[in-house]
Amino acid sequence: MLQDTHGRRFHYLRLSITDVCNFRCNYCLPDGYQCDSDRDFLSLSEIKTIARTFSSLGTSKIRLTGGEPSLRKDLPQIIEACARTDGIDKVVITTNGYRFPDVIDDWHQAGIAGINVSIDSLDANVFNSITGADKLKAILAGVDKAAAMGIPVKINSVLMKGVNESSLQQFLNWLQDTPVTLRFIELMETGLSHQFFKQHHIAGEPIKQRLLQQGWTRIVRGKSAGPAQEFHHPDYAGKIGLIMPYSKDFCDSCNRLRISATGKLHLCLFAEQGLSLREEIANGDELALRHKISELLTTKDISHWLHEGKTGATKHLAMLGG
Repeated sequence: MLQDTHGRRFHYLRLSITDVCNFRCNYCLPDGYQCDSDRDFLSLSEIKTIARTFSSLGTSKIRLTGGEPSLRKDLPQIIEACARTDGIDKVVITTNGYRFPDVIDDWHQAGIAGINVSIDSLDANVFNSITGADKLKAILAGVDKAAAMGIPVKINSVLMKGVNESSLQQFLNWLQDTPVTLRFIELMETGLSHQFFKQHHIAGEPIKQRLLQQGWTRIVRGKSAGPAQEFHHPDYAGKIGLIMPYSKDFCDSCNRLRISATGKLHLCLFAEQGLSLREEIANGDELALRHKISELLTTKDISHWLHEGKTGATKHLAMLGG
């Protein structure tokens, strides 16, 4: 089992398979995707090596991320390869949903166990203004289809002051009859968003207190769960999660590592640098890869230091998929 020097265990791998994204979200890529780095993305064979190696180190869950992972034509094959890896119990994906509902059948057949979809507003005009994409209707149709197929769906929504903060009540109304988990994510500062963060950040704690006052109850977090604090209410079909990276002790429960689309290990979303594993991955040397991952993990810091204004090497969230 992978364990760092602070006693945290790592059951969960976030694997980016591309950093390309076709949306222009104002908090991430307001000017659209810029090809400013090596685009020699991990091959299917290399992804299989990564999945086997992390499984042998105790990882049981893989989340496929981007950029936008569905831009990879071989995504169904990637899902299937990860899902068929011994020891990997769950393969899930984070997507902007732009190809919904056309691709869900292929993902389901390949073995996807859950889908996270980014929806920052249920108002089509607000959604379009945030993302630069007039796709809300199709995305919501895809959400309905996935839920009807029995695929667990989570909705990621970044609440921003002066942009979509009024969407909170609309989302709550939607959850009364919609069986999804809606996660409100605090806006995070990145290397290219200092001014945007200062203007639009909303803390999650007041939202948490509002939920508790309205009768929402905290759900116990599983070992391979992400960082969200989740809540349920007997009068609602859906659940709510809060991801509050600026809250006290947020990093204490860290259980996930990240591999970039070019084969770098990121010990934290906001680490100062990615640590290259590409040589070992490309050679298919799983023993050497296990040793290197275990050794590098000893250098993992106790915190992301976001509360001190440090953003590390993360220019924007599409680099690693959050």
